[in-house]
Amino acid sequence: MSKDKNFPTESASSDINVNREYKSSVFKAYFSIKENCLALYNAVSGSNYGDDADIRIETLENSVFLNIYNDVSFVICGTINLYEHQSTVNPNMALRDLFYISHLYKAIAMRDDNDLYGSRLIKVPTPSFVVFYNGRTDAPEEETIKLSDAFEHRTDAPELELTVRFININYGHNQDLMESCVQLRDYSILCHRVRENLDSGMDIREAATRAVDSCIDDNIMRNYLVKEKAGVIEMHVLDYNEEKHARSLREEGREEGLAEGLAEGLTEGLAKGRLTALSQMLSRGGTEDDLRKFLDATDDEIALAKEKCQSSDH
Repeated sequence: MSKDKNFPTESASSDINVNREYKSSVFKAYFSIKENCLALYNAVSGSNYGDDADIRIETLENSVFLNIYNDVSFVICGTINLYEHQSTVNPNMALRDLFYISHLYKAIAMRDDNDLYGSRLIKVPTPSFVVFYNGRTDAPEEETIKLSDAFEHRTDAPELELTVRFININYGHNQDLMESCVQLRDYSILCHRVRENLDSGMDIREAATRAVDSCIDDNIMRNYLVKEKAGVIEMHVLDYNEEKHARSLREEGREEGLAEGLAEGLTEGLAKGRLTALSQMLSRGGTEDDLRKFLDATDDEIALAKEKCQSSDH
């Protein structure tokens, strides 16, 4: 097998600020291999296509749209299948898939000098959308995500709809699916072992290395891991560091928001206190000149203080 052009090598940077145009993922690299892709398709669709099936990878490579990337998409027997891997629950997958399929359909329609404005109907493959989830947040075995759920105005008959099949592939979930696809089962085990090692206190590089070594010893993804060991470890490091960076940004955002809220509250409180002091001085016989002289009051503050006094009198 030739290496994926986006497959990191041992010299790939492990900085937190990773370049997603360069970084691939284990899921993307592993299931972009025709044999593994076909096995996953058969398990998900309930079909039984053999190795001679005409399958064409159509993944969006090095393409940026709203800073999101397509994992694996392929055409087989008149269908185009978009498979996405998620380690966090994302309710926007239907909208993201709408962007992906639009790009893919445009590329397909523009082939062979097709004319979108011509009289001949341009045929496109039937779409299917699946998200494979293996994050830590509890999630159902399976559910459906609909584009119409995002519509501001809900309708029983949306004129545009897109449905995504959400499948939980965490270790111990969807056993029937795992039994029908060894590749998916093995991938789930590898991710589970990396996570167990992290939870035991290992850093991400040691956790990934030990997980890969144990899978090789147990004949789990063995051929792939032996050949691509360095790249698989590096991709786990990059994935983990990117998630860590995202969590850090979220925490910083919450802390900054709290600090800004406290500062605004303090400023607002001081302003109200000052206004009360000005209005009390006026009610006790102080003049506007007194407010300017002793409290450095502005004309606007004096006007507000007078309004406050008048409302108190009523």
